Amino acid sequence: MNGLLWYAIYTKPHKADYVEMNLNRIGIEVYNPKYRAKKLIRGRPQVVKKQLFPNYIFGRFSLDESYRNVKYARGVVRIVGNSDTPIPVDDEIIETIRSHEDEGYIVIKPPEFRAGERVEIHDGPLAGVRGIFERELRDSERVIILLNAISYSARVEIDRGLLRRAE
Repeated sequence: MNGLLWYAIYTKPHKADYVEMNLNRIGIEVYNPKYRAKKLIRGRPQVVKKQLFPNYIFGRFSLDESYRNVKYARGVVRIVGNSDTPIPVDDEIIETIRSHEDEGYIVIKPPEFRAGERVEIHDGPLAGVRGIFERELRDSERVIILLNAISYSARVEIDRGLLRRAE
């Protein structure tokens, strides 16, 4: 098995970028897919970069030539596989993930909601509050939901990414 194949590499927590750098230094092609997410930091919305698969990156290498170098690279926990053999990741899977990239980041579209659908806010100061989706605003990142709390109804304008369907 001398061909270059993709393998999933499990890293120590928060060490994926470090492992990527180490593997690149020894000539291993690495794919570390990331996406941009909005997060409240000190009460203000910020855009942060997050790993698509936390603690996992992909490396393309020959098992015969590079297995030990990858397995024992700093920050690597293991190469994903069964008890003693790494299992390759199909090239199509890597290409499918890459096909969702824009400017080097995976684009994750928030769920579409229909008017009248029950939703729940899952992050921010209103986390856990439920309401009814009313409509999307011109800026498709923002939506209006109706909140019902203690016999008082209110309309709230909120970031679409903070919503999920209520269970």
